[in-house]
Amino acid sequence: MSELSIREANVADAALILRFVRELAVYEKAEHEVRATEQMIAESIVGETSTTHALICERDGEPIGFAVYFFNYSTWLGKNGLYLEDLYVTPDARGSGAGKALLRQLAKIAVERDCGRFEWSVLDWNRPAIDFYESLGAEPQSEWIGYRLTGQALRDLAAAD
Repeated sequence: MSELSIREANVADAALILRFVRELAVYEKAEHEVRATEQMIAESIVGETSTTHALICERDGEPIGFAVYFFNYSTWLGKNGLYLEDLYVTPDARGSGAGKALLRQLAKIAVERDCGRFEWSVLDWNRPAIDFYESLGAEPQSEWIGYRLTGQALRDLAAAD
């Protein structure tokens, strides 16, 4: 039987993380949106001053998935929360328990850090992921709509008087 293990990512994992990011983007039909480079990943996710973290899941010593997360804050709870930015398991390793193991490890981190929430987003068309998350007891948050500023709109707002 294959053995799964999860470890914190380090700078040596930057190329691996970028590979997983690109594979995830292909799955999400957004490969053209990936702008990250290996150096950017090394600095922003696993760099000394990074506030972002990553986990690597391995099966028998071979990397098969990753999770990128950071801590946010809830003024209502007066506590930090853990936000899962990305979760990805290679296609040939899906169904092996890797995704659940990564989520379990993140839940442990959230509990150890006394987080009030563990949250993430999922694309509305990604039924396999939605079914998986709901099988773990996660519930969709329908009362909130996510908004985003990028590119010129972001620069315009920043430059407004």
